[in-house]
Amino acid sequence: MPRIVLASQSKSRRRLLEDAGLKPTIVVSHVDEETDFFNAMSPQDMVIALAIAKAHTVRELIDYPAIIIGCDSTFDVDGESFGKPGNAEVATSRAQKISGRSGLLHTGHCIIDTEKGKEIADRVTTKVTFSKMSDAEIADYVASGEPLQVAGGFTLDGFGSPFIPHIEGDYTNVVGISMPFLRSALAQLGYAWPQVKELA
Repeated sequence: MPRIVLASQSKSRRRLLEDAGLKPTIVVSHVDEETDFFNAMSPQDMVIALAIAKAHTVRELIDYPAIIIGCDSTFDVDGESFGKPGNAEVATSRAQKISGRSGLLHTGHCIIDTEKGKEIADRVTTKVTFSKMSDAEIADYVASGEPLQVAGGFTLDGFGSPFIPHIEGDYTNVVGISMPFLRSALAQLGYAWPQVKELA
């Protein structure tokens, strides 16, 4: 039987899978997300391309049957991709831009079944609306360090939650993996959800 392999070091993605009863093996792809090739793409195309790159990179790293889950997320604000801010200055600037506004959280998914030689890739998008944030609130949130290494510079399942009054779409997609999409993709590959939960 194949193992469930998560091609990500994201704690939020791992927690989503574990909370749903799955037991993923973590294999980090170390794909460089900040290349001219990926940055030249639209946010919608970029997340799928990166998810595919991560899943295929991990496929080359393992030598056992697996269902590999590769993901990438970005926050689309007026067609501009807000990935991981990386530092406090960028995180602050982005928080100021999205304060009181909405944007689109895109997550690209690539599911590879190495045994069957099949692959499913697609994007799930959720609209996220922010409250108006004061300068003090933004400074406090950025000082927490949480937004620096997450797509869009915010979290829906952490310190960012008080500032997000409304989303349209899949909550788990914003956290990092669309669990309904994952269930659907695995069903297309021939795995019933109770069966998936038995995979180590």
